[in-house]
Amino acid sequence: MTHPGIGVGTWAWGNQFLWGYAPGQDGEIESTFRAAVAGGLRLFDTADSYGTGRFQGRSESLLGQFAAALPAADRHRLCVATKLAPFPWRLGRGGLRRAFAASRRRLGGRIDRVQLHWSTARYAPWQEQPLLDGLADLVAGGEVAELGVSNMGPRRLRRVHADLARRGIRLASLQVQLSLLAPEPIRPGDIVETCRELGVELLAYSPLALGLLARPPGDGRTGLTGPRRLLFARLGPGVSPLLAAMAAIATAHGASLAAVALNWCRAHGAMPIVGLRRPAQAAAAVAALAWQLSDAERRELDRLARALPAGMPANPFQSD
Repeated sequence: MTHPGIGVGTWAWGNQFLWGYAPGQDGEIESTFRAAVAGGLRLFDTADSYGTGRFQGRSESLLGQFAAALPAADRHRLCVATKLAPFPWRLGRGGLRRAFAASRRRLGGRIDRVQLHWSTARYAPWQEQPLLDGLADLVAGGEVAELGVSNMGPRRLRRVHADLARRGIRLASLQVQLSLLAPEPIRPGDIVETCRELGVELLAYSPLALGLLARPPGDGRTGLTGPRRLLFARLGPGVSPLLAAMAAIATAHGASLAAVALNWCRAHGAMPIVGLRRPAQAAAAVAALAWQLSDAERRELDRLARALPAGMPANPFQSD
């Protein structure tokens, strides 16, 4: 099986609440972006809802600025993907058109893939299909090249895939939470197998479980605040065997703990979308592309992941 590459997530760019963003970080974030591009990372994923408070939309704006400043050859190799949120007031076939136009402005006129940010099937099933029809209209009209979805299970994915196929539109990708602390998609018959069968690119968000899978065993919760500190306190004690196995694999490959977590996703056919804020993080992500887990290493990590007493909270918008 060919292992996918690694994509870049930009959730933290503009997020004060969870990631402590401040405008003074923009220079370092741009250096991180350039290091990622120089290292061969091509997919950059953002969303119109990224950015908290007065920084709403900041992630898209920064990505647009950084991409526009690249040499033309590098810029053309990127895949700029954004997600549009199905907020309750975004209704009907044209319900996301204004949001799409606003995102395109913030991104400097460049969107290669538009994605529905989450499924409404669990709480407003009547809302989702018209919104997807409207996004498909954008593809059919040549306003964007590719269409993706997020937070859908196998049953919903099959239906959406079939609906689009009837219009002659390819479903490019699906994003779901997937990591060693959220391994549900690798179960037999679940989304990993379904995406492989349908030819849909699988994107794994939160592959490092908000950073928990990048911290060596016994590293503690130094520097953590808010929800991340609470999450680490809840999950930390139970993940020690997993982290110890990851550390042994990392040592064997001369790699980082984060690289092991990313390569576990890749070994299951998913492209991990890893959040990057510092150049050293970009360098570590690029270095992870240079090697792969052995089958035995992957199986051992699978076993430990399935045996965990607790994992990441499930996304409440994930459909079946």
